[in-house]
Amino acid sequence: MLRPSYSTLIGLAGLVLATTVRAQSGSAPPPAPTRPNPHAGTALFAHSDNCQACHNNLATAAGEDVSIGTAWRSTIMANAARDPYFHASARRETIDHPGQAAAIQDECATCHLPIAQKTAHAAGGLARFLDHAAAAGSSEADALARDGVSCTVCHQISSQGLGTRASFNGNFALLPSRPDGIREIAGPFAVDAGRHTIMRSVTGYEQVAAPHVRQSELCATCHTLITDALGPDGQVIGSLPEQMNFQEWRHSAFYDEGRSCQSCHMPRAEGPIRVSSVLGAERDGLSRHAFVGGNAFMLRLMNRFRLALGIEAPSAEMDATARLTDQQLRTDTAAVTVSAPAFEAGTLTFDVAVQNLTGHKFPTGYPSRRTWLHVTVRDPSGTVVFESGRVGADGAIAGNDNDGDATRYEPHYDTITAGDQVQIYEAILGDSSGTVTTGLLSAVRYLKDNRLLPRGFDKQSADPEIGVYGEAALDPSFGGTGDRVHYRIAVPPGTSSYQVDVELRYQPIGFRWAHNLAPYDAPEPKAFTGYYTATAAGSSSLVRAVSATVAR
Repeated sequence: MLRPSYSTLIGLAGLVLATTVRAQSGSAPPPAPTRPNPHAGTALFAHSDNCQACHNNLATAAGEDVSIGTAWRSTIMANAARDPYFHASARRETIDHPGQAAAIQDECATCHLPIAQKTAHAAGGLARFLDHAAAAGSSEADALARDGVSCTVCHQISSQGLGTRASFNGNFALLPSRPDGIREIAGPFAVDAGRHTIMRSVTGYEQVAAPHVRQSELCATCHTLITDALGPDGQVIGSLPEQMNFQEWRHSAFYDEGRSCQSCHMPRAEGPIRVSSVLGAERDGLSRHAFVGGNAFMLRLMNRFRLALGIEAPSAEMDATARLTDQQLRTDTAAVTVSAPAFEAGTLTFDVAVQNLTGHKFPTGYPSRRTWLHVTVRDPSGTVVFESGRVGADGAIAGNDNDGDATRYEPHYDTITAGDQVQIYEAILGDSSGTVTTGLLSAVRYLKDNRLLPRGFDKQSADPEIGVYGEAALDPSFGGTGDRVHYRIAVPPGTSSYQVDVELRYQPIGFRWAHNLAPYDAPEPKAFTGYYTATAAGSSSLVRAVSATVAR
């Protein structure tokens, strides 16, 4: 695998620049000897190290480090192949459906180990990763597999079929090799001939301007997932629109306003900025590559168990990306307000309104995610007289039916009157018999989907694949403007005042989704449940907090 040194790149760049200068001065350069292209037959993919040699050491005029490789390597994208929850969940599915184990591994690899999967398909095979952990291998193929959703994955995606159903489930098409063996790398900027030569000489790839790399349709290839449900004999018995981030966005005001996935998850830095540290041109609109989402918990879990998981990004970088994630959750994800509390015949009454600030449902994507209201009422001495939604050190939510019993789940509420009633915004899956399940390849329907809707989302006209299910479908206060929950709390007589504290909390892997893996006697589920138990106290994040007081 070619991993050029910085001095090699400088030497090559100087040679190219000198040649360009001679040509521009009017003196004809001596004829170059005919030599074979050293990159003819370049492999489908290259390791991110090749790209980081030039696309690090980048900064804005204000001094902000916007190095592409440094930002990317501590992200969930870069570590998709190392994600222990992914490995545990994939193993669980192969145990549930042993006759389809090979196809399941290949399907799961599509977006978590895309280099391994596309390479296997090009050779006429299927990707396998559970019985050959790439983290333990030292071959070039293992290193590429570990690279997760890497540079030469996203930047080789062709515009062919983007946004169509055929491109979903990771079925993107790669840019083809040219007749001279050079592979093309898609980027947002036009590149001059000299810089084409630098990159081609070093890597075997050549830049092409491709506006589609800034379009949501590119992200949709992996962030739209429709899974087939399997019966006892491995036959397909139904399907589930498991992850529909793109379709939710299309049904929101963000789509009408032209705000793409990249505008939030890859915000552009103030320019002009050199996009390459080796003779890079200054550009306006360099996209940051931190890919900030909402999963600070997994970043910290992987950082804590970095040796076992083979994490390569420095610990400080993993922690910095987790902090960026916390910041996004607290500033750009949701708004919460509480009405002025009042007394009505011995009952304390107030409303809590929640608004989703993202361009898709919140939570969106993988259905293990949930957000909920933690509401506490205290008297003047600080004594808690009411509490709903307290999360324990084990990651379970007190009063949540599903955390207490895998066969039940908490309904959507319009009005809450007791502490064991909790407003949890989540997806609950059902199998063919209507039983609650966390098995993705057993699920055929949503028993509940009251995840917060993005602004402009009309639940009445929404396609069933992105619909609202359960009591929220009939709740007039639940829609594209948010949700309003009425709290009616009986309080002791004679108390002069109360304080109401409201938190909106978020958990990327809910208690039930983690603990349903515990019965599976295999290395990956056992490892992950151990990691989860050790870190469960930090499994949820604060999104917003507000308070209000009332006096008689």
